[in-house]
Amino acid sequence: MEVVHINMAIITMFSVYTFLMLYIGFYFYRKNKSSEDYFLGGRSLGPALSALSAGASDMSGWLLMGLPGALYIGGLINFYIMIGLIIGATLNWIFIAKRLRIYTGIVANSLTIPDYLETRFDDDKHVLRVICAIVILVFFTFYISSGLVSGAKLFESVFQIRYDYALITGTLIIVIYTFLGGYKAVCWTDMIQGLLMLGALIVVPSVMLYHLGGVSKAFTIVKEIKPEALSINHVSFVSIISALAWGLGYFGQPHILVRFMSIRSVKDIPVATFIGIFWMSLCLFSACLIGILGIAYIYKFQLSLQDPEKIFILMSQLLFNPWVAGILLSAILAAIMSTASSQLLVSSSTIAEDFYKKIFKKNASSKVVLNLGKIGVLTVALIAFFISMDKNSSVLNIVSYAWAGFGSSFGTVIIFSLFWKRMTKFGAIAGMISGALVVVLWKNCFDSNLYEMIPGFLTASLVIVFGSLLTEVSSGSKIAYEKMINEIPQS
Repeated sequence: MEVVHINMAIITMFSVYTFLMLYIGFYFYRKNKSSEDYFLGGRSLGPALSALSAGASDMSGWLLMGLPGALYIGGLINFYIMIGLIIGATLNWIFIAKRLRIYTGIVANSLTIPDYLETRFDDDKHVLRVICAIVILVFFTFYISSGLVSGAKLFESVFQIRYDYALITGTLIIVIYTFLGGYKAVCWTDMIQGLLMLGALIVVPSVMLYHLGGVSKAFTIVKEIKPEALSINHVSFVSIISALAWGLGYFGQPHILVRFMSIRSVKDIPVATFIGIFWMSLCLFSACLIGILGIAYIYKFQLSLQDPEKIFILMSQLLFNPWVAGILLSAILAAIMSTASSQLLVSSSTIAEDFYKKIFKKNASSKVVLNLGKIGVLTVALIAFFISMDKNSSVLNIVSYAWAGFGSSFGTVIIFSLFWKRMTKFGAIAGMISGALVVVLWKNCFDSNLYEMIPGFLTASLVIVFGSLLTEVSSGSKIAYEKMINEIPQS
């Protein structure tokens, strides 16, 4: 029952959606005249486009596959992931967006996060830039692979083809439109994809509830067959804290932070915040509900589900006619494409801007940087493709690892750099390295239920404070910080 019955209606809807995304990529191909156009869209995006693009690029295939699957297996304890994410995203928009947009757009023309950190700490030796670039490429490669795994599972189910063929198909679609269109294509497709994801996530649980006889009957069934799914009494404090800690990751996600850098004006941020958090809350709650209701539906109608991460796929097939199912299943592809394309773009800008232009050839023309960025898209995608060859990989596990890596290494540095004048270059370097290393070591060397984000984030924060207090703040760093503060609008 986990395989979609292939038919012309589903194929048609998938094809229409795919061609629409590719058309947008071709449309913006001729619009990109410079590297700033390709990587930041000329800083011309309005609040709605910025908010939905940030949300869609954030919520990858794990939103419709990994998160419902986690609730299906573990129950309400994973509901705390949603709470942590909403809190983290809200704080990110309120406290980080304004200052980062001011600094990168007014104080210094920074196209990437490494650009920002280098100018903020007056790092003429490019040490921070190199460390940032390495962290981005390592963790994003894993993150992108999670999207490719999601896409392969989707195409495997929809078209009944082997996993490796499905992986090739999904990878090609994502790479082509990212390669051609750049940032504006990614953002416009993100907005379309974000609306499609929201619609699908509202419709599917609503129809599930109808067939189950309402909320009360559905939860009664769950309580009878799997009571631990609706209870947190058996859950440890460590598990709850680990779930909530997902919210810390938002402060360090380059593909989300770049949306703050590209928004049209600081004045657009409050509207963007409301739109983004409203969209995100609805999507996360609905995804969690699908997982819980899936327990009741599978039991009541005596179905089998070997891979819990395919619960949304199964429900789309069973509850709707093929034409509607095709649209709903396209929402999974939308979630995958929106995140993977954004991450590919950030990775390519790291290769082209942060390595090539800023370190090896400072007088490189914009056209050369643009072309190198496109080569970077292909290179990172190819590496992620090989990582994704294991079809048994858990989407949520891959995402959690990369999420913790960015949150601990970048998140701490971003927060302190925007709010602490006394922070030094040495503190930033030491904090970033220690955060990334602790995440890697904790994940691979310790058998613990504690999410690696927590020790990584705490360690990096302490190292930043002590490292900064032990060294002097450069005059350039002081001036950069004061300029940013002076540009903040007084409310």
